[in-house]
Amino acid sequence: MAKSDTKETPLMQQYNQIKVKYPGALLLFRVGDFYETFGEDAVKASGILGIVLTKRANGAATHIELAGFPHHSLETYLPKLVRAGQRVAICDQLEDPKTTKTIVKRGVTELVTPGVAISDNILQQKSNNYLASLYFEKNTIGIAFIDISTGEFLTAQGNSDYIDKLLQGFNPSEIIYPKTRNKDFKDLYGDRFYTYMLDEWPYSGDYPQETLLKHFGVKSLKGFGIDKLNLGIVAAGVALHYLNETEHRNLQHISSISRLEEDRYLWLDRFSIRNLELVGSHNENAMTLVDVLDNTCSPMGARMLRRWIVMPLKEIKPINDRLGVVEYLIAYDELREELQQHIRQIGDLERLISKIGLQRANPREVCQLKKALKAIEQIKIIAEGTESAPLKSIGSQLNPCSFISERIEKELHPEPPIMLAKGGVMAEGINEELDRLRKIAFGGKGYLLEIQKREAEATGIPSLKVAFNNVFGYYLEVTHSHRDKVPAEWIRKQTLVNAERYITPELKEYEDQILGAEEKILALETKLYNDLLYSLAEYIKPIQLNANLVARLDVLLNFAHIAIKNYYVKPQLNEGRVIDIKGGRHPVIEKNLPLGESYITNDVFLDSEGQQIIIITGPNMAGKSALLRQTGLIVLMAQMGCFVPAKETSIGLVDKIFTRVGASDNLSSGESTFMVEMNETASILNNLSDRSLILLDEIGRGTSTYDGISIAWAIAEYLHNHPNYKAKTLFATHYHELNELSNTFPRIKNFNVTVKEVGHQIIFLRKLVPGGSEHSFGIHVAKLAGMPGKVLSRANEILKKLENERTGGESIKESMKKVQKQALQLQMFSIDDPILVKIRDTLNNLDVNTLTPVEAMMKLDEIQRMIKS
Repeated sequence: MAKSDTKETPLMQQYNQIKVKYPGALLLFRVGDFYETFGEDAVKASGILGIVLTKRANGAATHIELAGFPHHSLETYLPKLVRAGQRVAICDQLEDPKTTKTIVKRGVTELVTPGVAISDNILQQKSNNYLASLYFEKNTIGIAFIDISTGEFLTAQGNSDYIDKLLQGFNPSEIIYPKTRNKDFKDLYGDRFYTYMLDEWPYSGDYPQETLLKHFGVKSLKGFGIDKLNLGIVAAGVALHYLNETEHRNLQHISSISRLEEDRYLWLDRFSIRNLELVGSHNENAMTLVDVLDNTCSPMGARMLRRWIVMPLKEIKPINDRLGVVEYLIAYDELREELQQHIRQIGDLERLISKIGLQRANPREVCQLKKALKAIEQIKIIAEGTESAPLKSIGSQLNPCSFISERIEKELHPEPPIMLAKGGVMAEGINEELDRLRKIAFGGKGYLLEIQKREAEATGIPSLKVAFNNVFGYYLEVTHSHRDKVPAEWIRKQTLVNAERYITPELKEYEDQILGAEEKILALETKLYNDLLYSLAEYIKPIQLNANLVARLDVLLNFAHIAIKNYYVKPQLNEGRVIDIKGGRHPVIEKNLPLGESYITNDVFLDSEGQQIIIITGPNMAGKSALLRQTGLIVLMAQMGCFVPAKETSIGLVDKIFTRVGASDNLSSGESTFMVEMNETASILNNLSDRSLILLDEIGRGTSTYDGISIAWAIAEYLHNHPNYKAKTLFATHYHELNELSNTFPRIKNFNVTVKEVGHQIIFLRKLVPGGSEHSFGIHVAKLAGMPGKVLSRANEILKKLENERTGGESIKESMKKVQKQALQLQMFSIDDPILVKIRDTLNNLDVNTLTPVEAMMKLDEIQRMIKS
């Protein structure tokens, strides 16, 4: 039924006009002291926030759902809506209701989405909050990452695998792309990310490039080194366009854009980032590498550490520069502690200066900027006074921005409130008018006493007093006994039983001043504060550089601290092709060992000449997977510039780490374990290099035994015989048949993780030794897992029969047929015969332990009579 004949209230008409401009967003509509939601938005908001859902009349139109909360609770409720995946449009009152007789003008002041947020309550302190923008063209994809909370802006382009790796490493909170490429995106990257689709027009023509040029105020993008990245430029331009569309227009803190240089960083595909559990894990409450390595003192240091973990270097000089600083800092405890103490005072300078750029910083945050700059001044002095060239370099680049800190010191109250509206933000002595108004507003009591004293002396009325009420403001009160002394110019306003009340022109003038002073103070303080914020924004670039340098120093100090705490050693890196790790440990597992238990260390040696591929056999739970992971993690930590958990290492630079470790079913998208396993393995084999490190765990286990052995054998053979690359490989398997490979291929060697068998028990020694293993001890592991005794007993019977049959030269298939036939014979007793059932029940009810010899004879006789009958 059409609603054209129904008349909505003016408020709802205004609401609907604004709502239609933000499709898909939940609109928070400011009405007085509340943010209200209506209709479907109200239903969503009440469910997510747990607030009451009511209804209100909408003029002659039908009733509409309503849910709201007090405006001062926005910082509590907004994060809950965004974390629930809502795009939230905040609609504020744009004028003072007192100044208008019609409906208050309103408009959206901010659109908050998962990838575009600046509130501390929404952001994770130790993680970036990236918005990713994608642009597709044939087989190449352009990508841009922008973090509005820190000002970082990065772009790149490449094939879908490279983009997948970047998405896994940067883990954006939101991805935007054209509506027309929805199928392409879903086919490539599934539904792992929060996404939003845009119309096609922002991607067209010169618009994206012009957006970037206008923002940076340049005529060319050559200075940023991205001028050849045509698709990356489109993605980046649309990212800026999207920020503008979400009502974020003060973007001066996004002061540059950088190219993500693939050549600089060790290749970690998305499988390796996941399998090695670098910064996250599919297992709930699992400890990751970043959990072990992060002891940073600042949020920006923590964020930089995460980037270093997923983007290790592959150039020897910058790696050794980092290692050199860590080694230097380890040697000087006092220096290390002093620097860390100053960094703790700085806080999150990176996000703080971004808020100033956005003109959203509150007074207390500006005060924190002053403290941060004072701390940077001390760090600069200390760093420049060291004997370390890299530390001196950091010190020389730090800029304490003394003018800024002095201006804040002079103009801002030493301990201002968080909210500007509270008043008392600006210091005394910086503005004469402000000081005068404050004297009127807050020094009024003394002025009134002065009037009272002066008038009492002039009139000779000793009991005269000045007071105030809401009806006629300030007045003079005179008792009836002194009524005849009242001057003629006083105006009588009220007669009481015992007194008369009067006003004077002087009192009315003062009243006008004092009542208007507070409003004038707020307006003047707001102007002065905004002027200060605006001037601070001119120093965004040097302060951003400070934040980056402090973050770098924080991570290096953290590496030194971790090395001492966890007994890590300095890795030796070179341009060779050898990985030689002596006494290696898994950095995460060793932290989770029971108290008093030490980690069993292992040596790993790989080279391109004699020991390119190591086949590792041994039982499940013996530590094969841990050994693979620890090798990958040690190499990765070394190329981050971090000390490593080992006794000694010599590592020839690695340019790619590939892992196929652990089960990773993708059943939700219709892919089996085996399919996922083959996808990951195919990705490895198609992207090999001569400096690759490959970690393969239990390849082929997702299919039949013969298929699995065949595939694993073929993969090992392919890696050994590759015409161009001799990729160093650790290959853990339970297929003992693969030990035969070492007889044919000279660079394949067999090792096994040892166990000790004591009676019917096994002890995991977790030591890697030369030679293959002939047993997998699967039944022992099943026992440790709590498998029922009957199952274990039957499994042992089958195993013995299979082993006996196979020694006679029979295949597994033939052996299994014999075992199945014997099992069928054993089951004959379960035929549904009443006599047999009766005999079975009699036997089952016997307690053999309490049965006497005579009773046993009698039972046998009873059973025999059952059979004869």
